[in-house]
Amino acid sequence: MKVPLSTQSLNRIARLCSIRNKRWERCYASMKLRSDPVYAAVAHELDGSALPVLDIGCGIGLLSFYLREAGYTADIAGFDYDAKKIACAQSMVARSDYTGLSFMTGDARQGLPECSGHVVILDILQFFTRDEQAALLRAAAARVAHGGRLIIRTGLQDDSWRFRITVAGDWLAKLTLWMKSAPVCYPDRELFESVLGAAGLRVRLLPLWGATPFNNHLVVAERE
Repeated sequence: MKVPLSTQSLNRIARLCSIRNKRWERCYASMKLRSDPVYAAVAHELDGSALPVLDIGCGIGLLSFYLREAGYTADIAGFDYDAKKIACAQSMVARSDYTGLSFMTGDARQGLPECSGHVVILDILQFFTRDEQAALLRAAAARVAHGGRLIIRTGLQDDSWRFRITVAGDWLAKLTLWMKSAPVCYPDRELFESVLGAAGLRVRLLPLWGATPFNNHLVVAERE
């Protein structure tokens, strides 16, 4: 795939938000795509695969659009609790020439869409209790096909200054109403290794804060 994306490709995605009353989404998309290393990291992990993708907590669908611009052609389904963000993602698809993208509203606590392929979970685990995190990880792992990967970006709980900034950033997102929920519990390394290991996945954890101050890590769990 073509990773990282060119400025032209990033602008093409951001312009999909460029309609009346969507100025905030356009500014957010432009800033997020340029500053956040997670999109290129996920694209790198999926490079060479033809499996479908389920994106849990997809927001306005930026990962889906990024993957299409990078050349990923398999079907991608986005799933998110926030109906307004899903509506934005759907309107962006309608204004684009991307195919094979779908977005739906739902609560991951109540179950996940069916899928057999790759599963992506970005930046939502902190809004679940420890038991809910474990249940979500088990459900996501069950949807990973042979040769597929469960790819997670999350802040890890530890004693670092990065972790304290991560918590502050999540509370700011709640106070500005960008996120509907406040953080509840941050996962640690042991959660991923125990739950995903028991599900038969081989787990890797990698730092992924890039130029940001946040304590973000990429968790890659592969079914061989």
